[in-house]
Order: sequence, then C-alpha cells, then structure tokens
Amino acid sequence: MTINAETKARRDSDAALLQRYVAGDEAAARLLTHALAPRVYAHAARMLGNAAEAEDVTQEAMMRLWKKAPDWDGAQAQASTWLYRVTANLCTDRLRRNRDTGAEMPDLADPAPGPEALLQDAARHDALQAALDRLPARQRQAVILRHLSGLGNAQIAEILEMRVEAVESLTARGKKALSALLAGQREELGFSDE
Repeated sequence: MTINAETKARRDSDAALLQRYVAGDEAAARLLTHALAPRVYAHAARMLGNAAEAEDVTQEAMMRLWKKAPDWDGAQAQASTWLYRVTANLCTDRLRRNRDTGAEMPDLADPAPGPEALLQDAARHDALQAALDRLPARQRQAVILRHLSGLGNAQIAEILEMRVEAVESLTARGKKALSALLAGQREELGFSDE
C-alpha cells in the first residue's frame, strides 16, 4: 500500500506534535487535541448514541494517546488512525458492557428546540441513529468511519485491522442495510423522489 503525500504529512505532523508534547511543549498537546478530539468524539457519539458516553470515550482515548506518546513510533500508524482504533474498541467495550448489564443508553437529545428545519434534522438524526444501532457492530463502525467521518477505505482497513477489500464489502453491506431500514421513512423524514 502506498502512502499518499497528505497522509504522510499528517503522520509526520502528528508524530512531531507528539514528540514536542513528550519534550514538555503543552501547546503541542493543545494543537493535537484540537485537531483530533472532535473527530474522536463524533465517531464515539455515532457508535454509542449518547453524548455523555462519547465524552467519556473521547477523554479516555486522548489519555491513552498521551500515555503512549513517549513510545510513539510514527512509522507504524497515524495518531488519528490509532485513536480511531482505540475509540472503536472503547465503544465496543461499552456497548458490550451495557448489553450484558441490561443498561440502556438514552438517545442523543437535540438541546435547543427550533424551527421546522431543526426538527426535521433531529428526526433524520434519530432515524439514522436508530438504523445504525440495528447494524452489526463491524458494519456500523465501517459505515460511520467511511460515510460520516469521511475516512478512506485504506485508513478504515488499518483501524479495523482487516483488508481493504473486506472494508469495501462491509461498508457496501452496511449501506445497503441502512437503505433498507430507512426506506419506509422517506416521506416522514422529508425526502422526496425528486
């Protein structure tokens, strides 16, 4: 697999910021947190469907990055790829623990009531989250990483520790399953055939 210039630059940048953090540069930690934490949070929120749980996972994932920083080998993976893998594992653990204990996690709530468009967006979000929750965990992760986080198949393959071809198949099956789950709700969610 060939690493494109953008991926190499990001990897080098992340590795340099981690080295600066290890050397005591607090600004480097802030820069890396500012760049990575929102993506980690978004992924966790989609996986868990719960803002508070997603915040906890984000904090734990970032803490693990800071602990790993002194031993970081930037040649092995980008910090963002490593964080997505850690986040996916933490989310899977929480989902399994909640399933095993019978605990239910509340849906993400829209904090501010607003005009019709805001309500429509909330309904679409809820419908998408409910459909995502019905997918098998690996399909859900692949779909979220590809279609909601915008990652490429090679990066997803690295995160999920599988071949690119398997990622392509997994995302295709997940997308097809989502379409089937949401098919009967087009009109209700404000989508037309136009």
